[in-house]
Amino acid sequence: MSTQEQEHEVDLVVIGLGPGGEALATGAARAGLDVVAIDKHLVGGECPYYGCIPSKMMLRAADSLAEARRAGTLAGDVEVTASWAPVARRIREEATDDWDDTVAVRRLADAGATVHHGTARLDGPRRVVVELRDGSTRRYSARRGVVVNPGTRPALPPVPGLAGTPWWTNRDAVRATVAPASLVVLGGGPIGCELAQVFARFGTRVTLLQHNERLLPHDEPEASAVLERVLLDEGVRVVTGVEPRRVAHGAGGFALTLDDEVVHGDRLLVAAGRTPNLDGLGLETVGLDPSARTVRVDERLRAAEGLWVLGDVTGHGAYTHVSMYQSAVALRDVLGQDGPPAAYHAVPHVTFSDPEVAGVGMTEQQARDAGLRVRTGSTPMEQSSRGFVHGPGATGLVKVVEDADRGVLVGASVVGPAGGEVLGALAVAVHAGVPVATLRTMIYAYPTFHRAIESALADLGI
Repeated sequence: MSTQEQEHEVDLVVIGLGPGGEALATGAARAGLDVVAIDKHLVGGECPYYGCIPSKMMLRAADSLAEARRAGTLAGDVEVTASWAPVARRIREEATDDWDDTVAVRRLADAGATVHHGTARLDGPRRVVVELRDGSTRRYSARRGVVVNPGTRPALPPVPGLAGTPWWTNRDAVRATVAPASLVVLGGGPIGCELAQVFARFGTRVTLLQHNERLLPHDEPEASAVLERVLLDEGVRVVTGVEPRRVAHGAGGFALTLDDEVVHGDRLLVAAGRTPNLDGLGLETVGLDPSARTVRVDERLRAAEGLWVLGDVTGHGAYTHVSMYQSAVALRDVLGQDGPPAAYHAVPHVTFSDPEVAGVGMTEQQARDAGLRVRTGSTPMEQSSRGFVHGPGATGLVKVVEDADRGVLVGASVVGPAGGEVLGALAVAVHAGVPVATLRTMIYAYPTFHRAIESALADLGI
């Protein structure tokens, strides 16, 4: 073995420095462990550079345009001229530092970790090989073990002609310096819906193609219907239950052949799911299946002896907040500390469209499929006191799902302005199993959006 490939013994190796991996590596280093942290791209992962943070800047800008256009109904005439330049500047300068992770690397190093940019793979239990950007190789053995937080990448649907064309992922959309004249969005999940609305509000002619029969298929059907209606009203063409037969690209842009028409766009944004970054990770060297879509972990995030796995690839929700939650559970286990195990009965999620679409726990159908005796209650957001005062833009609903035998909520959905914030109270109720009878005795501030929860609970009946 050459000097360059000498095996270095450390306490912990962390592969993948998305939010969960970065948090765990930081915590372990601050606890005094000898930590090596590796990422092949940017420390911080998808969220701060291409996902949560820059996309919400885009949404904030688009929402401000929509509010300005509503002023005619509420406060007088307003003339709006949309410009993408401030959006691109804020993302480049304020959110991503021009996609430079120097500050994040320094923060992790200051905590005491050794940080590498490179490609890491498992090489047996508690062993890792790292190929650095300069072509050199480092080998590590880890006394405590290895934490893997590999994340996902945009999936490429097997549509003839698509591969090789300059299609956009969310990463390209975030780095856009101008809003395209026309855009086809392939995929009606959270990313597709959010970005379709953003660009439409900046004047782009948007066609949204969804293979499922409805948008946001993991949310309540009522929530999907509200968002589809809003997008249609804003000029987005929404086509559901459709699969492109072929994609072509030329001087005139993209052409997507459907069953009975051809859809054109200057740009094509593919938001049709994610692929787990499990290939090339060396999972087979520790007895795990590298072709699986998820890695099975226990309640302490252990996937094998001396191996913890976090984030999207565990199958408990592709959300930053899940990864951060898991990192805290796994860190306690790495450090030999006691604490509550991971539980996923009250995972919240929010699509930051306008209106926001938020949910926690089970949908009605999921609860029925689980064999529960289900009762539901709902109320339109427009009929709430705050919805009436708010006026334009207050479209939405609150829906609650009750396990009637136990008298507790097992799920809830909120669609409306600040829907993700309103969801907070319902997330507490689902997480803690607060009896519906207790929720009905609460005093709900008037006039607020969250007061609609009271009406939805009343709709459950006795």
